[in-house]
Amino acid sequence: MAKKTPQVVITRTRSAIAAKPAHRDTLRSLGLRKIGDAVVRDYDDVTKGMIRAVAHMVNVEEVK
Repeated sequence: MAKKTPQVVITRTRSAIAAKPAHRDTLRSLGLRKIGDAVVRDYDDVTKGMIRAVAHMVNVEEVK
């Protein structure tokens, strides 16, 4: 059996009004439209990079 990829809950906490366009695009790619929105994603390399880019605008918690 293949290893199960861990999952994380990503919650948007800050506005993107004064953010760089790349950060806005990253939030949109994660599926976070409004403050308070949350998504569950696999914690793979792509998601890690997206989280790192907008770490100042999101909270990340591991799914148990």
